Amino acid sequence: MTSSATSSAPAVTLADIQAAAQRIKGHAVRTPLIESPALNRVVGGRILVKPEMLQRTGSFKFRGAFNTVSQIPERLRPAGVVAFSSGNHAQGVAAAAAQLGMPSTILMPADAPAIKVESTRAWGAEIVFFDREKDDREALARKLAADKGAYVVPPFDHPHVIAGQGTIGLEIAEDVKALGVKPDAVVVPCGGGGLIAGTSTAIAGALPGVPVYAAEPAGFDDTIRSLKSGQREKAQPGAKSWCDALLAPMPGEITLAINRRTLAGGFAVTDDEVARAIALAFLHLKLVVEPGGAVALAAVLSGKIEARNRTIVVVCSGGNIDPGVFASALKRAELVNN
Repeated sequence: MTSSATSSAPAVTLADIQAAAQRIKGHAVRTPLIESPALNRVVGGRILVKPEMLQRTGSFKFRGAFNTVSQIPERLRPAGVVAFSSGNHAQGVAAAAAQLGMPSTILMPADAPAIKVESTRAWGAEIVFFDREKDDREALARKLAADKGAYVVPPFDHPHVIAGQGTIGLEIAEDVKALGVKPDAVVVPCGGGGLIAGTSTAIAGALPGVPVYAAEPAGFDDTIRSLKSGQREKAQPGAKSWCDALLAPMPGEITLAINRRTLAGGFAVTDDEVARAIALAFLHLKLVVEPGGAVALAAVLSGKIEARNRTIVVVCSGGNIDPGVFASALKRAELVNN
């Protein structure tokens, strides 16, 4: 346990998210809501999926990255940006920097999935590896940025990043209204909490009364436990998960302060439940979802949140998965189902 989520953390408002939507327009992909009759039959209700693997760079992270990088003053842009990430934020920042003609340096854990490393490098980023278990990635990023005179773009605990991710919530609200539907709940993957902080803020403003729930990997349910305790809880010691995108050691200070106000609760899912979600998304939606991107769908399909006779919106946050991991997920799901 560590310090409490303070009320002094910067607020992110619906107006901030609406401004971010204008900023990223024409740069980010406006992803649709999709559904499958077969998945609906599995749960006895209606699942509307927000497929952020169709986003530029294959995950929602481009939204917050572009919203942040595009606000760096012109005079500071030649020095570039620095970010630290297991892969999705890395790609988002590298892509945003490339679009704006800026250099980028990305700190990535040595065990990051190869597909994420190569995709980040393909955007022209310089990659510096670190040891996930031993190194302080934030301290390394600050030193690197100081040496270069560069701007650090955090993965989640920054108002501009949160506002950019919140554009997902705005799009959900617009699309369910177009469908003439008011969802019974929205379920969102949660690591450090930036995606769900932004999304839940947008939902609270644009779809008042609709509860938003976090989905986290078992053992890394630090946001769920933090909501209960009122303190920033750390991931459980020794916890392991293949949901590499959601292994932040604890929630952010800003994100938890927001999420304590906006979330209705959360659900922790096992690796087996995630594997089944990956397999069913591939089978019925024809979508490739990475483990971290599938946790919200796993929470619904496993019955952690009741979906029978209800309409649930699920954010699938990314699809950057190594082919070998994807194959093992399908095999694992087959074994679990048998």
